[in-house]
Amino acid sequence: MSGAAEELTDVLSAPLSAFLVHLASEKRHSPRTCDSYQRDLQRFGAWLQGRQASAWHDVSGHDVRRYVAWLSREGLGGRSIARHLSAIRRFYQYLLREKQVRDNPALDIRAPKSGRRLPRVADVDQLNHLLDARPDDSLEVRDLCMFEMMYSCGLRLSELSGLDLDSVDARGGEVRVLGKGSKERVLPVGRKALQALSGWLAVRPGLAEESQRALFVSQRGGRLSNRSIQARLGRWGVAKGAEQRLHPHMLRHSFASHLLESSGDLRAVQELLGHADIATTQVYTHLDFQHLARVYDQSHPRARRRNGSDDQQQTPETP
Repeated sequence: MSGAAEELTDVLSAPLSAFLVHLASEKRHSPRTCDSYQRDLQRFGAWLQGRQASAWHDVSGHDVRRYVAWLSREGLGGRSIARHLSAIRRFYQYLLREKQVRDNPALDIRAPKSGRRLPRVADVDQLNHLLDARPDDSLEVRDLCMFEMMYSCGLRLSELSGLDLDSVDARGGEVRVLGKGSKERVLPVGRKALQALSGWLAVRPGLAEESQRALFVSQRGGRLSNRSIQARLGRWGVAKGAEQRLHPHMLRHSFASHLLESSGDLRAVQELLGHADIATTQVYTHLDFQHLARVYDQSHPRARRRNGSDDQQQTPETP
């Protein structure tokens, strides 16, 4: 049973309705937030009702744990279950305030951990194909420069849109960016990105006034917004034949994964990305594990296959 659409008895529905009024009138939550609480708590109430629970004060911590297990069997991930538990805890806080229950049965119950979702990465050949495409007009000259900078330096979207003309030292091959927590870092800029920058700076005066400090400007001459950059990257991908939908963070992920794959220097990649905690950077070690395993199989003297009776039917891959 899904339980979500089942009508609750008055004993269960009346306190729930009062709680939703409390959220809307006293807490000033948006209708969307209230609807979310209603859906999650309605589902919990229907599940309880299917197990002959007569009132909210009959619910125990054991019941909540069984509900969490049921949600997991229904296919919900850790984050979704955590949201359900948060709604239940919040509801019982209200019931405690109203003296309708004696305790909060969900207080010490945690959702199962979700497997960390690995970031999507474009392969090197695809990125080379996209970035080697020739721009058709001045706006595409700008777009190519933006995308080269993102992939060359591993910039966040906000870091790219926040660049000013004086942020880049083309002669020194460096860019100064303001990252999370207003932390500044100086990054090297690759040769291809510097070439694209030179092309953009040659046409930029046709779009921007002399007083405009932003490096990347719109057709009207103002600083380009994050949303516009996202849209232009998607458009570039479609126009230049990308195999997957492109988004700014994919370029940052690709920068990190490709650099780590080539260098193996996790600390350096952490510094370049501006991660405060190396654990955040370690997600990229999972992305290139298959590549590293393949290199190992091809290169290590105790892993390489030798011509012999055991593998006469197989041809070793060329290193």
